[in-house]
Amino acid sequence: MKTENAQTLDGRATVESLDREFARLFVHSCAVIENTPSDSLYAPAQHGGTAAATTSDVPQPTSIGENVLRAAAAIEQTFGGITANLWDDPFEWTLPEYLATPAKVLAYLTEVEETRKRAFTSFTDDGCLLKQVAVPSGETPPLIDLLRSTLMRAATYLGQETKCP
Repeated sequence: MKTENAQTLDGRATVESLDREFARLFVHSCAVIENTPSDSLYAPAQHGGTAAATTSDVPQPTSIGENVLRAAAAIEQTFGGITANLWDDPFEWTLPEYLATPAKVLAYLTEVEETRKRAFTSFTDDGCLLKQVAVPSGETPPLIDLLRSTLMRAATYLGQETKCP
């Protein structure tokens, strides 16, 4: 008799895989912040990190804190949109002046993770991932595409590789 694990039986293999990847980014982000001294949190990166192009189209150095916040903001925007139809850009409340200490950044990361977890509990099976989601651009991508895109964007900010199912 062939035995299958519960993950296969309930048809949530892809949901669970995505959940693990997002959770891994959360753990990584927290570890980075916990190991970054307060005075280095927003100091320009010395290891080649770059921000999005500025008005002069010349990349500017970014800090550890900025990269972690950008990753979390991408996740917050997507899951805030999915759970509450709030697609606001978290830019205003993720500014370094508001999240000036590692403790405040960690609190923000935890809030984002709770929002993300809430969304994942609503995904009953992998079939849910095929539903179309209306996003602010007017497009309606399948949920799985939106989640993969968000995962890749957040991982890129963190300089991480991730496995997309």
